[in-house]
Amino acid sequence: MAKIKDVAKLAGVSTSTVSLVLNHKGYVSEATRAKVEAAVQKLHYVPSEVGRNLSLNRTNLIGVIIPDVAHPFFAALLHEIEQALYDYGYKTMICSTEEKKNAELAFLEMLRRHTMDGLIIGAHALHIENYQHIQLPVIAFDRYLCDEIPIVRADHHQGGELATKALLRRQPHHVVQITGAPTVHTTAHEHEDVFARCIREAGVRLDSIVMPANALQPSDFALAAREIFERYPDVDAISGTDLGAIYALREAVRRGRRIPADLSIVAYDGTYLTRLGPQTITAVVQPLPALGRLAAEAMVRRIRHEALPDLKPLPMGFQEGETC
Repeated sequence: MAKIKDVAKLAGVSTSTVSLVLNHKGYVSEATRAKVEAAVQKLHYVPSEVGRNLSLNRTNLIGVIIPDVAHPFFAALLHEIEQALYDYGYKTMICSTEEKKNAELAFLEMLRRHTMDGLIIGAHALHIENYQHIQLPVIAFDRYLCDEIPIVRADHHQGGELATKALLRRQPHHVVQITGAPTVHTTAHEHEDVFARCIREAGVRLDSIVMPANALQPSDFALAAREIFERYPDVDAISGTDLGAIYALREAVRRGRRIPADLSIVAYDGTYLTRLGPQTITAVVQPLPALGRLAAEAMVRRIRHEALPDLKPLPMGFQEGETC
């Protein structure tokens, strides 16, 4: 395999001149450039991407941290981010923090050591103070880290209103909401707060099943679904993220409840899972393709020291289904 010194020898120039030609930096005469390019072609020389990136102080690698790569929402989000970053010329390094001690901290240290060019944070394992005053390209997804770090998110206030409107049209008497752990600092909690307020303002009884922190497995939601019907047998409306809604539907059918005749269900996120069963689940839909593109664009602009795009919350969608 040809090396840069072989190209330099054949072209009759120094290795630094070959480097200038390959990296399109500095002044090189047209005659010299032609000799170098001819030598590269003749020797079938392929530049070392690692070496080139080191010389340019870049890696073309972006880290993406999510709680669980197998979770349907985060898997779908990751797909969109990875594709968008690829279109910008970047590769993706993925960190799934579930059951990995200090994984998020390790990725943050890699960023500090310039092992990657930027970091998109969609997990919530570290304390916020780890990000205070960090002068590196970091973008947060759906979580507040500090005032200096931009956030990409959907309009969860609108999402809470959409979920409420869907359930109230069925005139429920007792609503149960499956919520995330309050210790997790995510902007997505806003839809839960808005939903709870609107249901209570409508004069409808509301109770909650609170999921433990980092409870992301199907078994966690199956347990929550059983708890709903055991604690609140008169429930006639349920709201929760996709997995919560799916397992609530399964448990309801197992108990002989008719959907939506005597139990209405609305999901939040609207991933493909809500369309796989015998009934399409009514759902508030997060704009995952747009969120992924926006996160990638914000990251690339941050790396290039360009003005950030408009990061106002993106509008939610709504999926009419057969469960509400």
